Amino acid sequence: MNYLETYKTQAETFLKVCHKLSKLMYVTGHGGNAAWKLGPNLMIITPTQMNKGDIKLEDLVFLDLAGNKLEGTKRPTGETPMYINFFKSRPDVQSVVHCHPPYTNAFAITKNKNLLMRPTFPETTTEVGPVPVVPYGEPLTQRLADNFNAFLPKYNAFLMENHGLVIMSPWDIQWTMMTTELLEMTSVTLTASAVFGDIKDISIPDLRNLDNIMSKRGLPMFGAPGVNKSLVDLYYPELAGEAGKKA
Repeated sequence: MNYLETYKTQAETFLKVCHKLSKLMYVTGHGGNAAWKLGPNLMIITPTQMNKGDIKLEDLVFLDLAGNKLEGTKRPTGETPMYINFFKSRPDVQSVVHCHPPYTNAFAITKNKNLLMRPTFPETTTEVGPVPVVPYGEPLTQRLADNFNAFLPKYNAFLMENHGLVIMSPWDIQWTMMTTELLEMTSVTLTASAVFGDIKDISIPDLRNLDNIMSKRGLPMFGAPGVNKSLVDLYYPELAGEAGKKA
């Protein structure tokens, strides 16, 4: 099978996302990568050691979910084990972007409280969710992939400590790119708000009402299916269940 020909539309969409990541300077040099699961045992992934703005259609790599190359002249990203781990641990996930958007990445190196774990804007709260910090692991290693295991069931976006952002979704690569942009703009605003002191969170009753928005818009709850029952449970686990209803 000629995968590039069969999946030409998806490959062209994937390429546009790679170029947009570069244009926005969410990736620089050879940094960042992306993957899109096109079928039960097929993914398209970025090649290693290429600037994402320079990638062409013929540079894209097709792999099975064991990491075997099915098509492509380039080697896949060295962080392929991380993507294999994502797709196997979270069968609901369809696409993943790893990049280094500067304002979001600031939270990957700060020692202060991670503001991206707080519900501040309705769109970010319902489309991205909280963004925990995954402990540092050497890039391109299985250890880095394994460090996600405790977080994968519950969240869809992650900051790799001293490294960068990983964001995933059950939808196509365009949606995941859009949520990446949404999160970066949120980070810009949070950074700007620092001069005014502490920030205001969306209240717990209002957060509970945002579950209705997610339902109306067909947005699935973050994390693996069935793990999180509501946004209150996700953002305030100490208030889950009856305690949350009384809050």
